Amino acid sequence: MNQEKAQLQKVVGRLNELLPVARRYALAGFIVFVALVYGIVLLRLNSLNNQQPTEDQVTSQVKAARIPHIDQSVVQQLQSLQDHSVSVQALFDQARNNPFQ
Repeated sequence: MNQEKAQLQKVVGRLNELLPVARRYALAGFIVFVALVYGIVLLRLNSLNNQQPTEDQVTSQVKAARIPHIDQSVVQQLQSLQDHSVSVQALFDQARNNPFQ
């Protein structure tokens, strides 16, 4: 038990000797650490950015995408309403000429 205490005190004494040196280089070490992390992240992003999808991935995404379908009867009904209503026709023309208004 006493031997373990002596070893522990020896380690603590050695750490107390190294503490001023570690404090002196703490800022530089932190800057180097941040630069390394930043570099690793940039390299990883670059490798992921240059990666191309496989044909199987493209095919599966194309199959999963649904193409919107507009019923022809709805289109004809909207066109007939547009033709018969002057105010609706003015709204359509206004929206067509300036859609962001």
